[in-house]
Amino acid sequence: MVWFAGVVTAAVILALAVFLVSREVARLRAQPPPPVFDLDEAFHWVVRHVPDDVAATLDADDVRRILDLQIEYFRRKGVSVNGSTPHHQGPVVIGGSETIEYILDRSAGMGVTYLPEQVYAVVETQLAYLKAIGAVGSAAPPSDPEPPEVR
Repeated sequence: MVWFAGVVTAAVILALAVFLVSREVARLRAQPPPPVFDLDEAFHWVVRHVPDDVAATLDADDVRRILDLQIEYFRRKGVSVNGSTPHHQGPVVIGGSETIEYILDRSAGMGVTYLPEQVYAVVETQLAYLKAIGAVGSAAPPSDPEPPEVR
């Protein structure tokens, strides 16, 4: 009789485990978790993938500095959040020239000068990394599109 109770208990536990696991699998298929950005992983990826002509003119410290300044710029624009700050309502668009200008200005303030082409190559390689992990991409078209703002 004791062995029968043990078998029934084990069967109930196994059925419950199968139910919970299958429910989580279905939930993750319906809504996968957001991609997680890891600066160290991004740094190593960018160093491996930056174009050779730029890699010949920058060392690893330069690439790290440019990436740090880019992340700083993203935080200022509200693109990067750590979960403790409120999310922005609506889309956030970051322009390449604004990012490059910010990085050039900030690095010059630190006493380091880069060519715009160097910064652009690192930023574009970083963007390729963000696309590769699924962190950025095109937004869905709005149902009632508005004309773009003219400056």
